[in-house]
Amino acid sequence: MQIVIARTTILYLVVIVVIRLMGKRQIGELQPFELAITIMISALAAIPMEDIGIPLIFSLIPILLLLAFQEIISFAMMRFPFMRVIICGRPNVIINRGEIQEEELEKLRINLTDLLEQLRIKGYHSLDDIEYAIMETTGDISVIPKATKRPLIPSDLELTPRYEGLPLSIIIDGHLQPENLEQTAHDMAWLKDELKKKNIYDIKECFFAGLNSQGKFICQKRKGK
Repeated sequence: MQIVIARTTILYLVVIVVIRLMGKRQIGELQPFELAITIMISALAAIPMEDIGIPLIFSLIPILLLLAFQEIISFAMMRFPFMRVIICGRPNVIINRGEIQEEELEKLRINLTDLLEQLRIKGYHSLDDIEYAIMETTGDISVIPKATKRPLIPSDLELTPRYEGLPLSIIIDGHLQPENLEQTAHDMAWLKDELKKKNIYDIKECFFAGLNSQGKFICQKRKGK
């Protein structure tokens, strides 16, 4: 049993590291080659966990080799644009100037019902609202609405909103985030003064504290404190 636990722990940590090194993508955003590598890694990790007779190295080497393949392919696609076209394909315009492109749907093997469902998920319930729809290489659909149907933005009203910065979390669940505090250009003395204004005298008593996009200090005291 101890051997099984040890092998499972090692493989779990290796898979986590490999997936982390592959980048920050959600499953639905993976390119075909990335999805294939992810599936193969999970299979390679599962086999030695089920059969302790298989040497662990027989699983670790292929997993690391797949990671190397992924890095090589990613580098090649960044360096040579034609490689991206070969491996990932091109985006397909499935609605052009408000007209559904039947030949593109046939090429992508997408029926009209599926298309309408995806458009509803995107918040477009009528085809009359859409100028262009593009099937991206990840399988997601990007929609460009007609000018009369797109949301109103400040520039349409000739307004210039004031600048909004990046919200920063300074205290999370009673733990100080020193790198974020440094980005605020404030120090601990300032933070303690702000907390005292909220009747908080210990960082551990604070559930959350930070600056919003306008630079205003906000905080919430932990319940029961």
